[in-house]
Amino acid sequence: MTFTTRPTLRGTFGMVSSTHWLASQSAMGVLERGGNAFDAAVAAGFVLHVVEPHLNGPAGEVPAILATADDPTPRVLCGQGPAPAGATVAHFRSLGLDLVPGSGPLAAVVPGAVDAWLLLLRDHGTRSLAEVLEPAIGYAAAGHPLVGAAGQTVERVRSLFTEHWPTSAELWLRHGRAPAAGEMVTNPAYARTLRRLVDAAGAAGADREAQIEAARRAWREGFVADAIDRFGRLPFRDSSGRSHAGLVTGADLAGWSATWEEPVTLGWRGHTVAKTGFWGQGPVLLQTLSTLDALDDTRALDPSTVDGIHAQAEALKLAFADREAWYGDTGGAPAATLLSPAYARERAALIGARASTALRPGSPAGASPRLPAHLNADSARRAGPQDPSTGEPTVRADGVTRGDTCHVDVVDRWGNIISATPSGGWLQSSPTIPELGFPLGSRLQMCWLEEGLASTLTPGRRPRTTLSPTLVLRDGEPVLACGTPGGDQQDQWQLLFLLRHLVGGQELQEAIDAPAWHTTSLPASFYPREVEPGVLVVEDRLDPDVLAALGARGHTVRRSDPWSLGRLCAVARDPRSGVLSAAANPRGAQGYATGR
Repeated sequence: MTFTTRPTLRGTFGMVSSTHWLASQSAMGVLERGGNAFDAAVAAGFVLHVVEPHLNGPAGEVPAILATADDPTPRVLCGQGPAPAGATVAHFRSLGLDLVPGSGPLAAVVPGAVDAWLLLLRDHGTRSLAEVLEPAIGYAAAGHPLVGAAGQTVERVRSLFTEHWPTSAELWLRHGRAPAAGEMVTNPAYARTLRRLVDAAGAAGADREAQIEAARRAWREGFVADAIDRFGRLPFRDSSGRSHAGLVTGADLAGWSATWEEPVTLGWRGHTVAKTGFWGQGPVLLQTLSTLDALDDTRALDPSTVDGIHAQAEALKLAFADREAWYGDTGGAPAATLLSPAYARERAALIGARASTALRPGSPAGASPRLPAHLNADSARRAGPQDPSTGEPTVRADGVTRGDTCHVDVVDRWGNIISATPSGGWLQSSPTIPELGFPLGSRLQMCWLEEGLASTLTPGRRPRTTLSPTLVLRDGEPVLACGTPGGDQQDQWQLLFLLRHLVGGQELQEAIDAPAWHTTSLPASFYPREVEPGVLVVEDRLDPDVLAALGARGHTVRRSDPWSLGRLCAVARDPRSGVLSAAANPRGAQGYATGR
């Protein structure tokens, strides 16, 4: 019997896995009261805003992939807001900036998470807005025991709050200090915001869809948009070291809504793996799987051996180089070529016996790749200490945890299934809007201030997000939903999980518990956008002989704590038996799965 930190849960009624136990149990409570997987996911999403405020927020974003019991065809829910109308390269250059700041109002995109959750509830849920928001309102109003990492995040940005962001200090430093681990905290302003959305819904009559649409209008065109418009015009200190006003306006909120889209898919070893489009990094996973197949070597598929880790790390580097050259919200990515077997063979031929330290984007269909000028030899240096308000709250390059994004997966007894990765709008991203109880996000930092790139800052276009939920199908039926926080590591850790589960036959929890690793030999998506050529970060539970052999192959092996990398959640369904299963990451002692 293989030891696991927790059992792989099994049942037939419903399963939830998320990055916080209160979100998981809140979602399960919705299932118990007759809701479906989508009702449950919405409830979990709003609870995560409250209980993991250092990892996501209402003004953040959420991409999701789902399939319904009536139609197993996967669909993508895009809750990633675009750059506001005023966010031009010229504007940022006029401020003397070469990069979009990693924090502060200037780094905000149009908030996407709340509108996306409400669109999901309208189109695929069954319960009322009041019912699914009840747990989040309760935790915001009456309080919840704060996880230690949230208080530690507040402590790291204490001076920023007290000296420059007074509205954030009022919320998070109420007693002149950061909240202690387990201390009961409330967010009365956010509770009032949610109640006002419920009130707006209730005033729309008895029709459930009309109620949800009324709440969406209150968010996008009503009191929330008004507050964001007013507060966003005020200058605040950001990671550039100067104060700048934001660019998001009420008109930006009114002019955007979450959308339904087709996924990008790859047929792989009897499965179909579905990801978001090339506006996000999701296809990196597909390109990597395709390249590994092109190697035609079963040894390349084991994430615990020298041959496997080397091949996978090198394939990931190639895919991330293509991400930098070709991915973005332009519609111009040569998707068919990037995912073609012929292109995979071209890329696989570049994988040699030694680790590469070069950034090597491909030339699909003969097109010439273009990389940002920032990614020159001087920029390719080891990441140093960073402003704790910047970037995505994830795992540092040395493996030390600063926090994470969030994730939730749900499957129900009818066969509805969803994978969602909410993030952005964390408490350290921007000053708190006092009457709303949350800050804006900082996702705009993932755009480049250089014209002509796939991810050049452009009004109305989405930043190339790292958020990357996954849905896996077999014989046209969804069988697995999974995902993880982790910024640039998200698709790397999911690769290890999928190889162990789909190829190695490991159960969900066993595959999650297994030693993790990732490469940082790629352009970071977050300010200050650095690169660490050849670096491989590993949990030191990996076999010492394997680590020594990797070093001999040219990898710069950086050991991390034994249980420090990876934040996976997963739920699964066997279409033949109807048996459901779930597992969650033990690292950080925060994520939990539940079900029956």
